[in-house]
Amino acid sequence: MATIVDVEIDPVALIAALGRHARAAAVELARLPTADKQCGLTAMAAAIRTAEADILAANAIDMTNAAAAGLSSAMLDRLQLTPGRIAAMADGVATVATLKDPVGETIDETVPANGIRLSRVRVPIGVIGIIYESRPNVTADAAALCVGSGNAAILRGGSEAVESNRAIHTALVAGLKEAGLPVDAVQLVPTTDRAAVGAMLAGEGIIDMVVPRGGKGLVARVQAEARVPVLAHLDGINHVFVHASADPAMAERIVVNAKMRRTGVCGAMETLLIDRAYPRAADLIAALAAAGCEVRGDEAARSIDPTIASTKDADWDTEYLEAIASVAMIDGLDGALAHIARHGSHHTDAIVAEDTATAERFLGEVDSAIVLWNASTQFADGGEFGLGAEIGIATGRLHARGPVALEGLTTYKWVGRGSGQVRA
Repeated sequence: MATIVDVEIDPVALIAALGRHARAAAVELARLPTADKQCGLTAMAAAIRTAEADILAANAIDMTNAAAAGLSSAMLDRLQLTPGRIAAMADGVATVATLKDPVGETIDETVPANGIRLSRVRVPIGVIGIIYESRPNVTADAAALCVGSGNAAILRGGSEAVESNRAIHTALVAGLKEAGLPVDAVQLVPTTDRAAVGAMLAGEGIIDMVVPRGGKGLVARVQAEARVPVLAHLDGINHVFVHASADPAMAERIVVNAKMRRTGVCGAMETLLIDRAYPRAADLIAALAAAGCEVRGDEAARSIDPTIASTKDADWDTEYLEAIASVAMIDGLDGALAHIARHGSHHTDAIVAEDTATAERFLGEVDSAIVLWNASTQFADGGEFGLGAEIGIATGRLHARGPVALEGLTTYKWVGRGSGQVRA
Protein backbone atom coordinates (compact mmCIF):
# COMPACT_ATOMS: atom_id res chain seq x y z
CA MET A 1 0.00 0.00 0.00
CA ALA A 2 1.16 3.55 -0.69
CA THR A 3 1.59 5.41 2.56
CA ILE A 4 -1.43 7.66 2.90
CA VAL A 5 0.47 10.32 4.84
CA ASP A 6 2.67 10.75 1.74
CA VAL A 7 -0.35 12.13 -0.11
CA GLU A 8 -0.39 15.92 -0.13
CA ILE A 9 -2.72 16.89 2.71
CA ASP A 10 -5.50 18.17 0.54
CA PRO A 11 -8.57 16.83 2.38
CA VAL A 12 -10.46 15.83 -0.75
CA ALA A 13 -7.46 14.02 -2.24
CA LEU A 14 -6.68 12.44 1.11
CA ILE A 15 -10.17 10.99 1.59
CA ALA A 16 -10.25 9.84 -2.03
CA ALA A 17 -6.97 7.99 -1.51
CA LEU A 18 -8.19 6.41 1.73
CA GLY A 19 -11.39 5.47 -0.05
CA ARG A 20 -9.60 3.69 -2.90
CA HIS A 21 -7.60 1.58 -0.47
CA ALA A 22 -10.70 0.93 1.63
CA ARG A 23 -12.75 -0.16 -1.38
CA ALA A 24 -10.13 -2.70 -2.40
CA ALA A 25 -9.96 -4.01 1.15
CA ALA A 26 -13.77 -4.18 1.38
CA VAL A 27 -13.95 -6.32 -1.76
CA GLU A 28 -11.42 -8.72 -0.25
CA LEU A 29 -13.12 -8.80 3.15
CA ALA A 30 -16.55 -9.46 1.64
CA ARG A 31 -15.43 -12.78 0.21
CA LEU A 32 -13.47 -13.99 3.24
CA PRO A 33 -14.84 -16.99 5.11
CA THR A 34 -15.95 -16.47 8.69
CA ALA A 35 -12.94 -18.31 10.09
CA ASP A 36 -10.51 -15.87 8.47
CA LYS A 37 -12.33 -12.85 9.89
CA GLN A 38 -12.39 -14.50 13.31
CA CYS A 39 -8.66 -15.10 13.09
CA GLY A 40 -8.11 -11.44 12.26
CA LEU A 41 -10.25 -10.24 15.16
CA THR A 42 -8.47 -12.53 17.60
CA ALA A 43 -5.11 -11.21 16.41
CA MET A 44 -6.34 -7.60 16.70
CA ALA A 45 -7.42 -8.22 20.30
CA ALA A 46 -4.06 -9.79 21.15
CA ALA A 47 -2.22 -6.88 19.56
CA ILE A 48 -4.13 -4.40 21.74
CA ARG A 49 -3.12 -6.31 24.85
CA THR A 50 0.52 -6.42 23.72
CA ALA A 51 0.49 -2.67 23.05
CA GLU A 52 -0.97 -1.72 26.44
CA ALA A 53 2.08 0.26 27.57
CA ASP A 54 2.25 2.20 24.31
CA ILE A 55 -1.47 2.95 24.40
CA LEU A 56 -1.32 4.15 28.02
CA ALA A 57 1.66 6.38 27.24
CA ALA A 58 -0.16 7.90 24.27
CA ASN A 59 -3.29 8.39 26.33
CA ALA A 60 -1.32 10.17 29.04
CA ILE A 61 -0.26 12.75 26.46
CA ASP A 62 -3.87 13.24 25.37
CA MET A 63 -5.05 13.56 28.98
CA THR A 64 -2.43 16.20 29.75
CA ASN A 65 -3.33 18.21 26.66
CA ALA A 66 -7.07 17.83 27.29
CA ALA A 67 -6.78 19.02 30.90
CA ALA A 68 -4.73 22.02 29.77
CA ALA A 69 -7.40 22.80 27.17
CA GLY A 70 -10.06 22.84 29.89
CA LEU A 71 -12.11 19.82 28.80
CA SER A 72 -14.98 18.98 31.13
CA SER A 73 -14.79 16.15 33.63
CA ALA A 74 -17.22 14.17 31.50
CA MET A 75 -15.03 14.54 28.42
CA LEU A 76 -11.93 13.63 30.42
CA ASP A 77 -13.67 10.50 31.70
CA ARG A 78 -14.54 9.49 28.15
CA LEU A 79 -10.98 10.11 27.01
CA GLN A 80 -9.13 8.35 29.82
CA LEU A 81 -7.77 4.85 29.34
CA THR A 82 -6.68 2.57 32.18
CA PRO A 83 -5.32 -0.98 32.12
CA GLY A 84 -8.85 -2.16 32.93
CA ARG A 85 -10.38 -0.17 30.07
CA ILE A 86 -7.75 -1.39 27.63
CA ALA A 87 -8.40 -4.98 28.72
CA ALA A 88 -12.14 -4.39 28.21
CA MET A 89 -11.40 -2.92 24.79
CA ALA A 90 -9.43 -6.00 23.80
CA ASP A 91 -12.10 -8.28 25.24
CA GLY A 92 -14.71 -6.47 23.16
CA VAL A 93 -12.75 -7.10 19.97
CA ALA A 94 -12.23 -10.74 20.91
CA THR A 95 -15.93 -11.14 21.67
CA VAL A 96 -16.86 -9.99 18.17
CA ALA A 97 -14.91 -12.99 16.87
CA THR A 98 -17.27 -15.30 18.75
CA LEU A 99 -20.49 -13.78 17.40
CA LYS A 100 -22.57 -15.20 14.60
CA ASP A 101 -21.39 -13.90 11.24
CA PRO A 102 -24.39 -12.28 9.50
CA VAL A 103 -22.76 -12.15 6.06
CA GLY A 104 -24.31 -14.71 3.74
CA GLU A 105 -27.28 -15.35 6.02
CA THR A 106 -30.56 -15.97 4.20
CA ILE A 107 -33.13 -13.64 5.72
CA ASP A 108 -36.08 -15.22 3.97
CA GLU A 109 -36.93 -17.15 0.83
CA THR A 110 -39.99 -17.33 -1.40
CA VAL A 111 -41.10 -18.77 -4.72
CA PRO A 112 -43.58 -16.50 -6.51
CA ALA A 113 -45.84 -17.58 -9.38
CA ASN A 114 -43.04 -17.25 -11.92
CA GLY A 115 -41.19 -20.13 -10.25
CA ILE A 116 -37.95 -18.23 -9.56
CA ARG A 117 -36.69 -19.04 -6.06
CA LEU A 118 -35.95 -15.67 -4.47
CA SER A 119 -33.81 -15.17 -1.37
CA ARG A 120 -32.78 -12.10 0.56
CA VAL A 121 -29.15 -12.55 1.61
CA ARG A 122 -27.16 -10.36 4.01
CA VAL A 123 -24.10 -8.65 2.50
CA PRO A 124 -21.64 -6.05 3.85
CA ILE A 125 -22.41 -2.37 3.29
CA GLY A 126 -18.91 -1.71 1.93
CA VAL A 127 -16.88 1.27 3.17
CA ILE A 128 -18.02 2.83 6.43
CA GLY A 129 -16.78 6.16 7.73
CA ILE A 130 -16.86 6.69 11.48
CA ILE A 131 -16.49 10.24 12.79
CA TYR A 132 -16.15 10.39 16.55
CA GLU A 133 -15.00 12.43 19.52
CA SER A 134 -13.23 11.78 22.81
CA ARG A 135 -13.62 8.05 23.25
CA PRO A 136 -10.53 6.24 21.93
CA ASN A 137 -12.20 2.87 22.53
CA VAL A 138 -14.40 3.66 19.50
CA THR A 139 -11.29 3.11 17.36
CA ALA A 140 -11.18 -0.53 18.42
CA ASP A 141 -14.95 -1.10 18.62
CA ALA A 142 -15.62 0.31 15.16
CA ALA A 143 -12.70 -1.54 13.60
CA ALA A 144 -13.76 -4.86 15.07
CA LEU A 145 -17.38 -4.54 14.02
CA CYS A 146 -16.49 -3.45 10.50
CA VAL A 147 -14.02 -6.29 10.00
CA GLY A 148 -16.42 -8.80 11.54
CA SER A 149 -19.20 -7.73 9.18
CA GLY A 150 -16.95 -7.66 6.11
CA ASN A 151 -16.72 -3.87 5.81
CA ALA A 152 -13.71 -1.58 5.54
CA ALA A 153 -13.51 1.32 8.00
CA ILE A 154 -12.23 4.85 7.62
CA LEU A 155 -11.89 6.30 11.13
CA ARG A 156 -11.70 9.98 11.95
CA GLY A 157 -11.28 10.56 15.67
CA GLY A 158 -11.27 13.83 17.56
CA SER A 159 -8.13 15.93 18.03
CA GLU A 160 -8.34 15.47 21.81
CA ALA A 161 -7.66 11.71 21.40
CA VAL A 162 -5.22 11.85 18.50
CA GLU A 163 -2.30 10.09 20.22
CA SER A 164 -4.48 7.39 21.77
CA ASN A 165 -6.22 6.69 18.48
CA ARG A 166 -2.94 6.38 16.64
CA ALA A 167 -1.56 3.94 19.17
CA ILE A 168 -4.69 1.78 19.08
CA HIS A 169 -4.79 1.89 15.28
CA THR A 170 -1.16 0.81 15.09
CA ALA A 171 -2.00 -2.23 17.21
CA LEU A 172 -5.06 -3.08 15.10
CA VAL A 173 -3.05 -2.93 11.89
CA ALA A 174 -0.41 -5.19 13.43
CA GLY A 175 -3.12 -7.73 14.23
CA LEU A 176 -4.58 -7.57 10.73
CA LYS A 177 -1.13 -8.04 9.19
CA GLU A 178 -0.32 -10.99 11.43
CA ALA A 179 -3.58 -12.71 10.43
CA GLY A 180 -3.04 -12.05 6.73
CA LEU A 181 -6.03 -9.75 6.37
CA PRO A 182 -5.83 -6.54 4.31
CA VAL A 183 -4.32 -3.83 6.49
CA ASP A 184 -6.35 -1.21 4.63
CA ALA A 185 -9.49 -2.72 6.15
CA VAL A 186 -8.99 -0.25 9.02
CA GLN A 187 -7.59 3.19 8.20
CA LEU A 188 -7.23 6.21 10.44
CA VAL A 189 -7.47 9.67 8.88
CA PRO A 190 -3.99 11.06 9.60
CA THR A 191 -5.00 14.69 10.05
CA THR A 192 -7.12 16.55 12.58
CA ASP A 193 -8.06 19.18 9.97
CA ARG A 194 -11.84 19.62 10.20
CA ALA A 195 -11.93 19.88 6.41
CA ALA A 196 -11.27 16.12 6.31
CA VAL A 197 -14.66 15.61 7.96
CA GLY A 198 -16.27 17.67 5.23
CA ALA A 199 -14.52 15.58 2.57
CA MET A 200 -15.83 12.39 4.18
CA LEU A 201 -19.37 13.75 4.30
CA ALA A 202 -19.16 14.72 0.64
CA GLY A 203 -17.62 11.38 -0.30
CA GLU A 204 -20.48 9.96 -2.36
CA GLY A 205 -19.15 6.92 -4.17
CA ILE A 206 -16.17 6.78 -1.80
CA ILE A 207 -17.91 6.08 1.51
CA ASP A 208 -21.14 4.07 1.66
CA MET A 209 -22.33 5.11 5.13
CA VAL A 210 -21.20 7.54 7.82
CA VAL A 211 -21.64 6.94 11.54
CA PRO A 212 -21.17 9.99 13.81
CA ARG A 213 -20.38 9.42 17.48
CA GLY A 214 -20.10 12.56 19.52
CA GLY A 215 -21.90 15.63 20.78
CA LYS A 216 -24.88 17.45 19.37
CA GLY A 217 -22.68 19.79 17.32
CA LEU A 218 -20.92 16.96 15.52
CA VAL A 219 -24.12 15.05 14.79
CA ALA A 220 -25.88 18.20 13.57
CA ARG A 221 -23.00 18.96 11.20
CA VAL A 222 -22.97 15.43 9.85
CA GLN A 223 -26.71 15.40 9.25
CA ALA A 224 -26.63 18.84 7.59
CA GLU A 225 -23.67 18.24 5.28
CA ALA A 226 -23.70 14.54 4.49
CA ARG A 227 -24.17 13.42 0.90
CA VAL A 228 -23.93 9.80 1.96
CA PRO A 229 -26.33 7.83 4.21
CA VAL A 230 -25.97 8.56 7.94
CA LEU A 231 -26.61 6.22 10.86
CA ALA A 232 -27.30 8.84 13.52
CA HIS A 233 -26.90 8.74 17.27
CA LEU A 234 -28.55 11.73 18.91
CA ASP A 235 -28.49 12.96 22.50
CA GLY A 236 -28.98 10.53 25.35
CA ILE A 237 -31.62 12.51 27.25
CA ASN A 238 -32.66 9.43 29.19
CA HIS A 239 -35.38 9.13 31.81
CA VAL A 240 -36.09 6.84 34.72
CA PHE A 241 -39.74 6.88 35.79
CA VAL A 242 -40.42 5.63 39.29
CA HIS A 243 -44.04 4.51 39.43
CA ALA A 244 -46.17 4.47 42.57
CA SER A 245 -45.91 0.68 42.68
CA ALA A 246 -42.08 0.63 42.61
CA ASP A 247 -40.17 -1.29 45.25
CA PRO A 248 -38.34 1.48 47.19
CA ALA A 249 -35.03 -0.34 47.60
CA MET A 250 -34.96 -1.30 43.93
CA ALA A 251 -35.93 2.19 42.84
CA GLU A 252 -33.15 3.81 44.86
CA ARG A 253 -30.56 1.33 43.59
CA ILE A 254 -31.57 1.78 39.94
CA VAL A 255 -31.82 5.58 40.06
CA VAL A 256 -28.38 6.05 41.64
CA ASN A 257 -26.76 3.58 39.26
CA ALA A 258 -28.47 5.05 36.19
CA LYS A 259 -27.06 8.49 36.96
CA MET A 260 -23.83 7.92 38.84
CA ARG A 261 -22.18 4.68 37.62
CA ARG A 262 -20.60 6.63 34.78
CA THR A 263 -22.05 10.08 34.20
CA GLY A 264 -20.32 10.64 30.86
CA VAL A 265 -21.82 7.72 28.93
CA CYS A 266 -24.76 8.09 26.57
CA GLY A 267 -26.87 5.71 28.67
CA ALA A 268 -26.71 7.86 31.81
CA MET A 269 -30.01 9.05 33.26
CA GLU A 270 -30.47 12.80 32.91
CA THR A 271 -34.03 13.18 34.22
CA LEU A 272 -35.75 11.39 37.08
CA LEU A 273 -39.53 11.29 36.87
CA ILE A 274 -41.29 10.44 40.14
CA ASP A 275 -44.96 9.51 40.37
CA ARG A 276 -46.68 11.91 42.75
CA ALA A 277 -48.25 8.83 44.37
CA TYR A 278 -44.85 7.28 45.11
CA PRO A 279 -44.39 7.55 48.89
CA ARG A 280 -40.58 7.71 49.09
CA ALA A 281 -39.67 10.55 46.71
CA ALA A 282 -37.56 12.29 49.35
CA ASP A 283 -35.40 9.17 49.70
CA LEU A 284 -34.67 9.08 45.97
CA ILE A 285 -33.61 12.72 45.91
CA ALA A 286 -31.50 12.27 49.04
CA ALA A 287 -29.82 9.16 47.61
CA LEU A 288 -28.76 11.02 44.47
CA ALA A 289 -27.40 13.91 46.51
CA ALA A 290 -25.54 11.55 48.84
CA ALA A 291 -23.91 9.92 45.80
CA GLY A 292 -22.47 13.30 44.78
CA CYS A 293 -25.09 14.35 42.26
CA GLU A 294 -26.25 17.94 41.89
CA VAL A 295 -30.04 17.66 41.93
CA ARG A 296 -32.31 20.18 40.27
CA GLY A 297 -36.06 19.96 40.68
CA ASP A 298 -39.37 21.44 39.66
CA GLU A 299 -41.52 23.21 42.23
CA ALA A 300 -43.12 19.98 43.39
CA ALA A 301 -39.76 18.30 43.86
CA ARG A 302 -38.42 21.32 45.74
CA SER A 303 -41.44 21.23 48.04
CA ILE A 304 -40.26 17.75 49.05
CA ASP A 305 -36.59 18.76 49.37
CA PRO A 306 -36.04 22.56 49.49
CA THR A 307 -32.24 22.12 49.43
CA ILE A 308 -32.16 21.22 45.74
CA ALA A 309 -31.78 23.83 43.01
CA SER A 310 -34.63 24.96 40.79
CA THR A 311 -34.83 23.65 37.25
CA LYS A 312 -34.96 25.91 34.24
CA ASP A 313 -36.84 25.07 31.05
CA ALA A 314 -33.55 24.12 29.35
CA ASP A 315 -32.79 21.44 31.94
CA TRP A 316 -35.41 19.06 30.57
CA ASP A 317 -33.70 19.11 27.16
CA THR A 318 -30.09 18.91 28.35
CA GLU A 319 -27.74 15.95 28.17
CA TYR A 320 -25.57 16.82 31.15
CA LEU A 321 -23.04 13.97 30.89
CA GLU A 322 -21.90 14.87 34.39
CA ALA A 323 -23.15 14.52 37.94
CA ILE A 324 -26.29 16.60 37.48
CA ALA A 325 -29.87 15.32 37.31
CA SER A 326 -33.24 17.00 36.95
CA VAL A 327 -36.24 15.74 38.92
CA ALA A 328 -39.90 16.18 38.03
CA MET A 329 -42.93 15.05 39.97
CA ILE A 330 -45.36 13.45 37.51
CA ASP A 331 -49.06 12.53 37.54
CA GLY A 332 -48.76 8.79 36.97
CA LEU A 333 -47.92 6.93 33.80
CA ASP A 334 -49.73 9.34 31.49
CA GLY A 335 -47.69 12.21 32.88
CA ALA A 336 -44.47 10.29 32.38
CA LEU A 337 -45.37 9.36 28.81
CA ALA A 338 -46.19 12.97 28.00
CA HIS A 339 -42.94 14.27 29.51
CA ILE A 340 -40.79 11.72 27.67
CA ALA A 341 -42.59 12.38 24.37
CA ARG A 342 -41.92 16.10 24.74
CA HIS A 343 -38.35 16.06 26.03
CA GLY A 344 -36.87 12.64 25.25
CA SER A 345 -34.30 11.93 22.54
CA HIS A 346 -35.55 8.44 21.61
CA HIS A 347 -32.45 6.86 23.18
CA THR A 348 -33.10 4.97 26.43
CA ASP A 349 -35.90 5.25 28.96
CA ALA A 350 -36.74 3.05 31.95
CA ILE A 351 -39.60 2.42 34.34
CA VAL A 352 -39.33 1.08 37.88
CA ALA A 353 -42.63 -0.57 38.80
CA GLU A 354 -44.12 -3.67 40.33
CA ASP A 355 -47.39 -3.24 38.44
CA THR A 356 -47.07 -5.36 35.30
CA ALA A 357 -49.82 -3.67 33.29
CA THR A 358 -48.29 -0.25 33.87
CA ALA A 359 -44.80 -1.46 32.94
CA GLU A 360 -45.97 -3.19 29.77
CA ARG A 361 -47.82 -0.07 28.68
CA PHE A 362 -44.66 2.00 29.24
CA LEU A 363 -42.61 -0.47 27.19
CA GLY A 364 -45.16 -0.39 24.40
CA GLU A 365 -45.79 3.34 24.22
CA VAL A 366 -42.42 5.00 24.83
CA ASP A 367 -40.91 5.67 21.39
CA SER A 368 -37.25 5.08 22.18
CA ALA A 369 -34.63 2.78 20.74
CA ILE A 370 -34.27 1.09 24.15
CA VAL A 371 -36.96 0.77 26.81
CA LEU A 372 -36.31 -0.99 30.12
CA TRP A 373 -38.36 -2.28 33.02
CA ASN A 374 -36.74 -2.50 36.46
CA ALA A 375 -33.23 -2.04 35.08
CA SER A 376 -30.71 0.81 34.92
CA THR A 377 -30.36 2.87 31.75
CA GLN A 378 -26.62 2.20 31.99
CA PHE A 379 -27.32 -1.15 30.31
CA ALA A 380 -27.68 0.78 27.03
CA ASP A 381 -24.53 -0.79 25.66
CA GLY A 382 -23.86 -3.28 22.89
CA GLY A 383 -21.70 -5.44 25.13
CA GLU A 384 -24.48 -5.72 27.70
CA PHE A 385 -26.85 -6.72 24.91
CA GLY A 386 -24.59 -9.62 23.96
CA LEU A 387 -23.46 -7.87 20.77
CA GLY A 388 -19.79 -7.61 21.69
CA ALA A 389 -18.82 -4.04 20.86
CA GLU A 390 -21.11 -1.47 19.28
CA ILE A 391 -20.57 1.19 16.66
CA GLY A 392 -23.18 3.40 18.28
CA ILE A 393 -26.78 3.49 19.47
CA ALA A 394 -28.99 4.53 16.59
CA THR A 395 -31.98 6.62 17.62
CA GLY A 396 -33.64 6.93 14.22
CA ARG A 397 -36.21 4.60 12.70
CA LEU A 398 -34.53 3.37 9.52
CA HIS A 399 -32.15 0.48 8.86
CA ALA A 400 -30.96 -0.16 12.42
CA ARG A 401 -32.06 1.01 15.87
CA GLY A 402 -30.51 0.74 19.32
CA PRO A 403 -27.01 -0.74 19.71
CA VAL A 404 -25.61 -1.27 16.22
CA ALA A 405 -23.30 -4.26 15.87
CA LEU A 406 -22.60 -6.81 13.15
CA GLU A 407 -26.09 -7.22 11.74
CA GLY A 408 -26.64 -3.46 11.70
CA LEU A 409 -23.60 -3.07 9.45
CA THR A 410 -25.05 -5.24 6.71
CA THR A 411 -27.60 -4.71 4.00
CA TYR A 412 -29.06 -7.38 1.74
CA LYS A 413 -29.42 -8.32 -1.88
CA TRP A 414 -32.01 -10.38 -3.70
CA VAL A 415 -30.75 -13.64 -5.16
CA GLY A 416 -32.93 -15.39 -7.74
CA ARG A 417 -32.46 -18.98 -8.87
CA GLY A 418 -34.45 -19.86 -11.94
CA SER A 419 -34.86 -22.78 -14.33
CA GLY A 420 -34.95 -21.00 -17.66
CA GLN A 421 -37.80 -18.54 -17.01
CA VAL A 422 -38.36 -15.68 -19.46
CA ARG A 423 -40.92 -12.96 -19.00
CA ALA A 424 -43.82 -12.67 -21.43
